[in-house]
Amino acid sequence: MALNKTSQGWICGLVGVAIFSGSMPATKLAVTGFDPVFLTAARAALAAALGALCLIGLRAPPPARTDGWPLATVALCVVIGFPLLSAMALRHMTASRSILFLGLLPLATAVFGVLRGGERPRAPFWLCSAGGAGLVVLMAARQGGGGFGTADLAMGASVLLCGLGYAEGGALARRLGGWQVICWALLVAAPPMTLVALVLCPPSLRAVPYPAWLGLGYVTVFSMLVGFVFWYRGLALGGIAAVGQVQLLQPFLAFALAAVLLHEAIGWPLVLTTAGVALCVAGARRFAAPMPGRGMPEPTRA
Repeated sequence: MALNKTSQGWICGLVGVAIFSGSMPATKLAVTGFDPVFLTAARAALAAALGALCLIGLRAPPPARTDGWPLATVALCVVIGFPLLSAMALRHMTASRSILFLGLLPLATAVFGVLRGGERPRAPFWLCSAGGAGLVVLMAARQGGGGFGTADLAMGASVLLCGLGYAEGGALARRLGGWQVICWALLVAAPPMTLVALVLCPPSLRAVPYPAWLGLGYVTVFSMLVGFVFWYRGLALGGIAAVGQVQLLQPFLAFALAAVLLHEAIGWPLVLTTAGVALCVAGARRFAAPMPGRGMPEPTRA
């Protein structure tokens, strides 16, 4: 039985979120051996090379001139801004605390989806979305003892940039195609990122610990490229605001990885919060359909 576009969008979104769940633990490993600025530049430059191979191998047509600014926005937000700010924050906070901030991504994506994607979900959608984000915020306050510092501000800013980049890329993917969006955005950012990576390259790569290389490899191939192939296709097919709610599950998938890779403790409060967030995701999906007369445009390329 063939799946409709909405179901395909949710499946692609889930795959993308599962891949992104490893981003914070992998970044935490990477910053143990690399400077955050070099890490951001290197992952972008290496992923751009892979993206160029995809565009050439699959003979993707070039984007239109009108796609230039949206692609630049995607590049600034998800290729440069989010990776840089989150890496800087992870120098001064645990992976677990940074992961909690990711729970605010669905709300940020939904808001920017309304502003940039022209979507108008129903009122109960916003209640479910705010409820899920509220649960994550409460857990963040509990985990951090109620205090917020510079690293928290950096993570908060990174989430806002990421939400804008997701919404802009999701809207662009409707006419350009999901995997093409991230590949072209990577190429837009490639020249300055390559230059920065060459200038800030560590003098002795042999001194970089093995886990840091693993982290760099993951954020380059999966966080910077493969994850976006599924994620932007999911947003284009299922709707930015609707599929964006799948991100509410990302912090808890990431917690499991942090527990295994970084040996960080997971308690029952987190498990119970996960159950509450899952219910909010289910509710958001049910009420995510746009109001009558405000349907979203159909994707033209996949």
